[in-house]
Amino acid sequence: MKVTYIDHSGFFVELENCCLLFDYWKGQLSYPRKKMYVFVSHSHSDHFNPEIFKLRESCNVTFIISKDVRVKEKTDDIIFVKAGEKIRAGDITVETPNSTDCGVAFAVSCEGTEIFHAGDLNLWVWKEETKAYNNNMKALFEKYILPINGRHFDVGFIPLDPRQEEYYCLGMDRFLETADFKAVFPMHFWGKFDLIKKYKAERPKNSEIIKDITHKGYFTEV
Repeated sequence: MKVTYIDHSGFFVELENCCLLFDYWKGQLSYPRKKMYVFVSHSHSDHFNPEIFKLRESCNVTFIISKDVRVKEKTDDIIFVKAGEKIRAGDITVETPNSTDCGVAFAVSCEGTEIFHAGDLNLWVWKEETKAYNNNMKALFEKYILPINGRHFDVGFIPLDPRQEEYYCLGMDRFLETADFKAVFPMHFWGKFDLIKKYKAERPKNSEIIKDITHKGYFTEV
């Protein structure tokens, strides 16, 4: 499996017979001539760019899009999903855990590979919020990660957000305690690449599976 970090929460995954594009916002995108599955976890502008529909001009593509995303044309190549679904699309199976922010997360089975993209499912605890708000957030997060409890994923794409200050790693920690990941790509870190080094230094037990994304266009094989 080949994985390319595009920008923010956007990743491109190439398997033997197909490719998967997650939450493209902006950045350089190149792709082989294979079947393409494009995922949009929710409508926020840092996760959805209508430019993805131009892929129709050059490849065989299926779009799997959260129902909160407004799309003018309802065409046969778009599958709209809501939280708590399990669907089959071509050669892939997709499950959609709920999100603590908006839309859904994605658990994808394809070619014997298990992939998890969290979207904006994260433990969004903030210093400026009330204790009641943060406690409710913790309860919702624990509920929404139940579908992946005890599961194995070859690759996980998980938020690590510097805006949460000292709480930046709460979600990452719980994801890694909840499921087994062979490799984890941090995302949603707003260009703060050093945050990945910080997390690995603070959590040495997790450091081996955390990928050292250093730049847009970062590429590796898993």
